[in-house]
Amino acid sequence: MKTTNIIYWTTTILFGGFMLFTAIPNVLVDENSVNLISTMLGYPEYMIPFLGVAKTLGSLAIIIPGFPRIKEWAYAGLFFDVVGAGYSAICVEGIQPPHLTFVIILVVGAVSYHYHHKRLKKA
Repeated sequence: MKTTNIIYWTTTILFGGFMLFTAIPNVLVDENSVNLISTMLGYPEYMIPFLGVAKTLGSLAIIIPGFPRIKEWAYAGLFFDVVGAGYSAICVEGIQPPHLTFVIILVVGAVSYHYHHKRLKKA
């Protein structure tokens, strides 16, 4: 159980922290977010704070202990966000080496999700 907890908390903090780190500029609707999401990817500017708040709430939901049903929804939403961002970037730019970041984030999130369920079974 100790190894399971270590792997779970390490990957969950990495995944949730990364998502929270990317959510803050979106919530603040800073210039870089507008350039990336609206100008480069072509999404409307009103989506930026929505995505930021959704990622913030999802990140907090997976990091805060308890609430297993909310965690399920949060993991799903965060995975959709990463997959959607990766797909959008690839459609606009073509496949580039920096897009490997999306795969790494998804793997860390998947490990966190797997160990979340492993912990629930042992509890």
